[in-house]
Amino acid sequence: MPVNKFDQAIQLFDEYNSRDPKSTQIEGKRIPENLLYGRRMTERLLDFEPDASEHLRLAARSQHIGRWEIPRKNYPMDRKGYLQWRSQLKIHHAKLAASILEKVGYDEVMIGKVKELLVKKGLKQNPETQTLENVICLVFLEYYFDDFSEGHEEEKLVGILQKTIAKMSDKGVEAALRLPLSGKAGNLIAKACD
Repeated sequence: MPVNKFDQAIQLFDEYNSRDPKSTQIEGKRIPENLLYGRRMTERLLDFEPDASEHLRLAARSQHIGRWEIPRKNYPMDRKGYLQWRSQLKIHHAKLAASILEKVGYDEVMIGKVKELLVKKGLKQNPETQTLENVICLVFLEYYFDDFSEGHEEEKLVGILQKTIAKMSDKGVEAALRLPLSGKAGNLIAKACD
């Protein structure tokens, strides 16, 4: 039975992200970090927006494709360096996703829609870009915030959470408040929302 373009693209995104040299132990198995991240993005998107369009589902799965290829340490360790790094990552993810989508036979229109989402074009104006941003924030809060918070002062964490919440829609914030978070993360989010 032939595999459709969408399934082929997801498979190729996952194969690419399987090359990530960093891995995480989940239920006794080592899983490449970006492969796991892509799967979490898909799960959270389908929970948050079950009727998400095909291009939004493709963008969610390829959100961090090849992220390890542009290390944070290659940029100055300040706010400006961080923003430069993030900007380069968006372009990198969009190029990699586009090459895979072209390979499996998607047309320029579909590829363009995925690329626009990956570079966050129209955030706060485009509902699909906003949905992707909501899902990114939800995945961060649910799976990565606790580890990230280690070694940071509460005041700084509340500030980071306030910036995260500011990027989300009301629906996204409501979903964040329903996440199964640790006590620490839940308390900090409550403070950030005040």
